[in-house]
Amino acid sequence: MTSDEQTLLNHYNINTLYPTAWPIEKNESDASGDEQSTNMTKRLAYSRSKSRYSALIRNGSDRRSLVPGSEKTGDGIENLVQKDEPDPLGGPDSVVRILRQKGLPVEEDQRLRNRFLLSSTTFSPTLYLSHVHSDASTQSLLRGLESLSGSIDQKSASLKVLVESNFERFVRAKTTIDNVYAEMRNQGADTPVAELPRTRSRITSKGSAHFRNSSAQGPFSSRGVDKPLPSDNKKHALVKESEYGVQGIKAPLIEVAVKAEEIWGPALGGRAREETLKSAMASVEECREIFEVGPALSSCIKRKDYDNLVDEYRKARRFAEEARATANQASGGRGSLTDSQMYRVIITARMWSGVENQIDDFKREIWRRLINVEAPPPPSAGQNTPDEPMALIGVLLELGVEDNPIWFWLLSRYDYLKTKIAASFERSRVEIEILRRRLANAEPPPLRTIIAHFKGPRDSASHNKTHHLDTPAVLELWDLIHSSVCYLLSTAGGLLGEVIEFWDKAQAFIDGKTQRTLPTGLDGQSERHHRLSLDGIKDLQKGFVELIEILRDSVFAFFAEPPIEDVSMLYSPLPSTTPTTPKSAVFAPFAHQDSRFRFDASNPPPPSPKRGEAWEDYAFWPPHANALSGTHYLDKVLSLVGTAAMELGDLRPVSSSSRVQEGLKTLINGTRERCVSALAAAWIRDAEMFHLMETFARSSDRRELTKLPAYFLAFEKAVLSGLDRLVYVPGVTSKAGSSILITPPTSTTLKLIRRDFTKTIYVLLSDMIKDAEKRSPRNNTLILQPMDTASLSLNDSLDDAKGKSQSTRLLLTMSNIKYFQTDLIPQLITHFETSFSLKIPEETRTIKDALSQIEAKLFKSYTGPSAEKLASTIYNGITSPNWVPTTDRPTELRPYVYEALLQLVYIHTEVSTTAPSLLHAIISHLFERIVGSFLDAIRARTDRYSLPALMQATLDVEFVAGTMSQYTTATAGALQEEVYRELDQRTDKSARARLQKELPDMRAILKKLREGTRGEFACFRRAKAKT
Repeated sequence: MTSDEQTLLNHYNINTLYPTAWPIEKNESDASGDEQSTNMTKRLAYSRSKSRYSALIRNGSDRRSLVPGSEKTGDGIENLVQKDEPDPLGGPDSVVRILRQKGLPVEEDQRLRNRFLLSSTTFSPTLYLSHVHSDASTQSLLRGLESLSGSIDQKSASLKVLVESNFERFVRAKTTIDNVYAEMRNQGADTPVAELPRTRSRITSKGSAHFRNSSAQGPFSSRGVDKPLPSDNKKHALVKESEYGVQGIKAPLIEVAVKAEEIWGPALGGRAREETLKSAMASVEECREIFEVGPALSSCIKRKDYDNLVDEYRKARRFAEEARATANQASGGRGSLTDSQMYRVIITARMWSGVENQIDDFKREIWRRLINVEAPPPPSAGQNTPDEPMALIGVLLELGVEDNPIWFWLLSRYDYLKTKIAASFERSRVEIEILRRRLANAEPPPLRTIIAHFKGPRDSASHNKTHHLDTPAVLELWDLIHSSVCYLLSTAGGLLGEVIEFWDKAQAFIDGKTQRTLPTGLDGQSERHHRLSLDGIKDLQKGFVELIEILRDSVFAFFAEPPIEDVSMLYSPLPSTTPTTPKSAVFAPFAHQDSRFRFDASNPPPPSPKRGEAWEDYAFWPPHANALSGTHYLDKVLSLVGTAAMELGDLRPVSSSSRVQEGLKTLINGTRERCVSALAAAWIRDAEMFHLMETFARSSDRRELTKLPAYFLAFEKAVLSGLDRLVYVPGVTSKAGSSILITPPTSTTLKLIRRDFTKTIYVLLSDMIKDAEKRSPRNNTLILQPMDTASLSLNDSLDDAKGKSQSTRLLLTMSNIKYFQTDLIPQLITHFETSFSLKIPEETRTIKDALSQIEAKLFKSYTGPSAEKLASTIYNGITSPNWVPTTDRPTELRPYVYEALLQLVYIHTEVSTTAPSLLHAIISHLFERIVGSFLDAIRARTDRYSLPALMQATLDVEFVAGTMSQYTTATAGALQEEVYRELDQRTDKSARARLQKELPDMRAILKKLREGTRGEFACFRRAKAKT
């Protein structure tokens, strides 16, 4: 700073050569000792117009100090402050030099310098000693104190001499001033004012009273003017009532001014306004483009016309640079500005200030929109959807910003996706649990509904129709589970699609492809934002991998973990939205106000009851759901999981990380294991209930069978096919590279499926036996008992079964078992081995052994009562005392023979009309029992057989054997020979000899008897082949 500049600062008492505001102290009047003159001065100052710089103009009446560097304190007292002073303690001759050596800016900051100068009222002794004498000793300070005391005494003596030598002059001046003021004030008064003596004694001034007190006692004191003066005499008096002497001329002057204004005002004012308007219009027309920039910029912002907005901003920037160049040229001393140039510079500066404000507000709005902007939907065929984030980034780059909008958008997009994945999963999980609890607390579906769903796979009309798979409530929960997983893992409209799209955008920025279409800004200032640093690229890759892991962990937790306990998320208040929270923080799965999820916070849904059901351990399995709906929906869900893993596995950050690939492999395989376990448990439960479908209604295709085998075959094939799709995920494994993520099923999984496959067949066969053998305690007819009489009602589904006899049910069940042995089980085993590429010889043997045991048991259950009855009839007939004929040559059969054969006729009729395939086996077995009964009865007689008895026995046995010749077996033949040997042993030799003679006659009798009973026992004859 030059000495001239410092002089100007000291002279005008300012801190800078370029002040931005007028100092407040310059507008204040000087303090005066007399209050009345102070008030008068203020009125006069405000009554006339003053120049803005009048405070810098000095005149004779200005009583302010002319000493450079003087300043005024808050109470109006001036101090004569010098630019520099010697040390008042007798030290160096320059205090400023010492402070400058210590590094204090005392020459630039006047107020700081005044605090070290003794002549200033802001002098600070503490600050002075701590800086100027910071290293002084006690002795030096004491010497300084003596020097300061001597200086004070010397100045006091000089001041005393000055006052004494000029005191008389002060008194005379004061008396003159008082006389003049009294005369002017009392002008026009009736009573003349007494004159005071012109001089005063010096002795008086040395009295105890001040000279002001002495003057107050004279006639010119205020007490003498308190009385009011007549209004006509005090017109020119210097008092307030006469406006200090101007009241007489004020009214004429006002009248003249009004008259002049009336005459000349319009003419003079109109011409001046005309000139002013012409000048203004010329200036506006000359600077029209400058004036139009601001409104055009505002219009572009409202219309979101970013292209024209950038053009207008470039135009405004060009005008500003031109004005700046013009001003710099003038300030450099290369010429002065004309009025038009100055006006143009001023309006350009005002325009640029407004433009900068608009652009700053616009930038803040763009930043906010860039945070909240949604990802653009994928463009449809033939349409190009504008990419709003890229448009916003382009605008910011074009206008020029400090922060990198590309990096800013990528980070905000990462935070948005991270929050959205977590919130969406938690909300969907709670919604699923709410419906699951309501379904678990509801009553199980009725038996009629369960049977209708089991019939679905065989009903061709219900093919690919989900509403036949399960109850509406179960299907509703399945749909919610599928839609939730789809929202998380779908690449089209799901969160996975948004994550992949985020990485595609990030990869395009990393490769520099997107930056080719982005602007570089004014003078290329935004080109530095086009490049991403290596650390930034690594952070992007880590963030993308983190998003994948969050998505993977969320899906795996839903399938691997048990149902959640806390569902308070549905009725807890949502957190307040922060400025950085995107508008889309409320996401699709839970943005709706579904009435299913509205409930009182004081009455939350009750937890699921613990009844030991298998589905209680699975959060993704609806209570009371059957295996059919499970295979249908889990197939779609697992396909989504597999497809999502395959899509992610193809991306560079995942394919290059073995840890991430292992996590995706765990997701697929772990989810598959859980789905298979849940489905297997439901499969067993359905098999335990499947026998309730047995109504013993005949099949339309094969009348000897019921409808149950066909339903069971279709059901088992549907479940096995669903398990096959779950285990191998065919929709995903067909893609290239799937073997990396999707491994073959484990031996534990295949063992579980093999075990449950065998178990479902065995459970059904066991229940079929129980249903066929149960009898009503009242009427001895079969009725089926439900598995749970509290929840299932047989009256709803087994009306057709009522009225069927036990023997008919046993025959139909045996026929079904026979079909299982010969046809159904081989089909299922072949289907199983083909689906899973696995041979199951042990399970095949187990099933065949079980079928053989069940068949034998049912056969015995059916034939046992009939065989016992036949045996009783034959035994009682032969052992009867009336059995021995009374004639020597019997020609008739005993009644028990007809009775036994009629019983066989009834059985033959029942079996042939119910299960013809079992006829030969049953009748042959009963015939063997009949022959055995003959043997037992003959042995039971204690007496020897006479010839008539021998002939009667021979007639009975031969007639039965001849009639049942079609059903003769090796066992029956052996038993018949044993009967003849027993008869030979119980007769004498002569009787046997005579019997040989009677054989031709006996053959004739047997022939006659057969001819006579041809019609009664025709059912036992072999049917002739049709020609």
